[in-house]
Amino acid sequence: MAGFGEVKVMCLVVIAVAAAAAPHAEGAISCGQVLSSVSPCLGYLQGRGAVAPPCCDGLKSLNKAAATTADRQALCGCIKSLAPGVGAKAEFINSLPSKCGVALPYRYSPSVDCSKVK
Repeated sequence: MAGFGEVKVMCLVVIAVAAAAAPHAEGAISCGQVLSSVSPCLGYLQGRGAVAPPCCDGLKSLNKAAATTADRQALCGCIKSLAPGVGAKAEFINSLPSKCGVALPYRYSPSVDCSKVK
């Protein structure tokens, strides 16, 4: 029988596959890429740990990849769709960029309108 950790990893894989197949903005950033980049941040985003260097590396990489408005809208949409499934809390999502020295052009909320992200 699979342990809780294995079940959680399997759930993340299923979410990543489903999110990658889901329609989103025409940006070059996929939800699978977002999940992969922020997976080292999950403990922090769930309120269970500190921000580790690999977490910030992933966030900086995503920020660099989000070069166009379409990319930023796709990133926003992915965060919005993935956050509830991985148990990420809004206050930790919003505090992560400053902890990693990254500026984002919007604050996350479950009701954020990603089409207005510039």
